[in-house]
Amino acid sequence: MNQVTFSPKPLIQLGSAPLLAKPTARRLLPTSPAMTVLTDFSQVMPQSVDADTPIDEAHLKMRYSGVRLLFVMDHQAHCIGIINSKEVIGTRRINIAMQQRNLSREEVTAEMIMTPWHKLSAMTITQLASLTIEDLVLSMEAVTDQHLLITEQNDNHELRIRGIISASDIQSAVGKEINPVPMAKSFADICQVITGHDL
Repeated sequence: MNQVTFSPKPLIQLGSAPLLAKPTARRLLPTSPAMTVLTDFSQVMPQSVDADTPIDEAHLKMRYSGVRLLFVMDHQAHCIGIINSKEVIGTRRINIAMQQRNLSREEVTAEMIMTPWHKLSAMTITQLASLTIEDLVLSMEAVTDQHLLITEQNDNHELRIRGIISASDIQSAVGKEINPVPMAKSFADICQVITGHDL
């Protein structure tokens, strides 16, 4: 039996400083499907911390992961809330937790400053799939949250978080043609941006 011999090709030497390929920025319209602004956890790994994680450790995880939000998990792998960068960098919730429990900053955990799940805004993925970006924003007009959780039922009919939508992501995707505008901090803000610019 003849054996095919592998003949490696020589590597190239770069003749000059190369450019770097980057993904093309999405150009979305208010009429684009709302699904296009979903961070889908079936494709992107969600970032989370245990409930008893110290807040400074949670902040470091945000920085190293390049995210502004972490899901807070209990020991049964249930999501019991979220913390965002504003809460771990700011002092208000941290100070309240320290005063109420007579703790030092080092003892404050993610669970003590998180927004619990029952105070979060959510929508089913089925509902989201029927909306445009403008429909979504208008339906969230009075919501002062920065993030919207998208839920679904898993194969065992248990509720799970399928993904998340950020008001700032919507503005980044749609708002390029309406600059300069202040960066939206909530869905109420982005609604004002979109409706105020006749998009």
